[in-house]
Amino acid sequence: MSNVTFQPFVPNGTVFAPPSKSDVHRAIICAALSKGVCTISPVALSDDIRATIRCVEALGAATAIENNTLTVDGSGMFREKRAELDCRESGSTLRFLIPVAAAGGVSATFTGQGRLPERPIGIYTEALPEKGVSCDTAGGLPLTISGNLKSGVFRLPGNVSSQFFSGLLFALPLLDGDSDIVLTSPIQSAGYVNMTIRTMSKFGIEVDMTDKGWHVRGKQHYIPTDYTTDGDWSQAAFFLVAGAVGGEVTVKNANIDSSQGDRKIAALLREFGAEVNQDGGSITVKKAPMRAITIDASQIPDLVPVLAVCACFAEGTTEIINAGRLRIKESDRLKTTAALLNSLGGKVKELPEGLEITGVPALRGAAVDGCNDHRIVMAAATCAANLQGEITCSDAWSVNKSFPDFYEVYGKINGKWIMDNL
Repeated sequence: MSNVTFQPFVPNGTVFAPPSKSDVHRAIICAALSKGVCTISPVALSDDIRATIRCVEALGAATAIENNTLTVDGSGMFREKRAELDCRESGSTLRFLIPVAAAGGVSATFTGQGRLPERPIGIYTEALPEKGVSCDTAGGLPLTISGNLKSGVFRLPGNVSSQFFSGLLFALPLLDGDSDIVLTSPIQSAGYVNMTIRTMSKFGIEVDMTDKGWHVRGKQHYIPTDYTTDGDWSQAAFFLVAGAVGGEVTVKNANIDSSQGDRKIAALLREFGAEVNQDGGSITVKKAPMRAITIDASQIPDLVPVLAVCACFAEGTTEIINAGRLRIKESDRLKTTAALLNSLGGKVKELPEGLEITGVPALRGAAVDGCNDHRIVMAAATCAANLQGEITCSDAWSVNKSFPDFYEVYGKINGKWIMDNL
């Protein structure tokens, strides 16, 4: 375990957004399913991406990485009909690959670490047995599946993780017949599903939108391709908010045409009152007087911790609503975000489905719990952009889950940190 101490600083500088973790997950799976050789670049080997790489290897793919370029050879996919898939702490890896393994007729056992074994998979254990796949579980992980996924109609509520829809979308084109995913209620995090469909299209797969979901033709084939990944708006947000609350920061490789829902950070910072300028793939955010706003987090749950930091410096009371699904992330992020900011002198009220944050003149130093949650630790680092004192935060290296180069990039905007390896 390691603690990290964040010292007050004035953010200034230009950084590049890291490769989108969400985009890389999707590209790896599509590449493996192409049954050919593909390259994906750039790629950052976060813990979650390593988990997806290991799991597609367990399903028969071969991979190699050199100079931030990942080569995936999918010619051996599904050759072995038994596999053990350790998803570590990656919810995307788990939920994407359950239907994929089932479509390949693989008898697979899925395991995980941290909070992943507790995170919901009931959507699959209810839907897949009706389509030829048996699911053996005591309610979470380990989960063992067997059988061959059959095409048909999949009726799912829209208020569950988008990862369930993406997992099915990856798998359904491989089946003999056509399939439909039918939403029984409005979808949340639609941007992530759109990202999946966009990535699949680059690999030759067509998905048709319908009035209540998506239609997927069977007997399609993923086509090998060389894939260029987007910059990660979820990670860029920490640096952009640092600029908004304390200085001026430019992030490059932030594609405004990205299918990532978290690109909404730019519009939200403008609404707060920060000075925001976008030019192609570059975005600059400069400190300015900010005012409270209302944020619907249903489509942007990963932004909530850093948006709550921003709200601490906005006059009035900001409401974050429709964020209940954050309770089943790496930590209960509504509880842990509130605890972080209140420890630093913020005024945050935890609600069943969101947060109320009343602005304060500045935050003060304290010892805080990183909760083994990468986004809580990075939110703590962002607080130092307008801080009196120092923040000592536990679980410093939990950032490796999504952003192994975080501290290096943080230093490029003048971020100051001291690592204490325990």
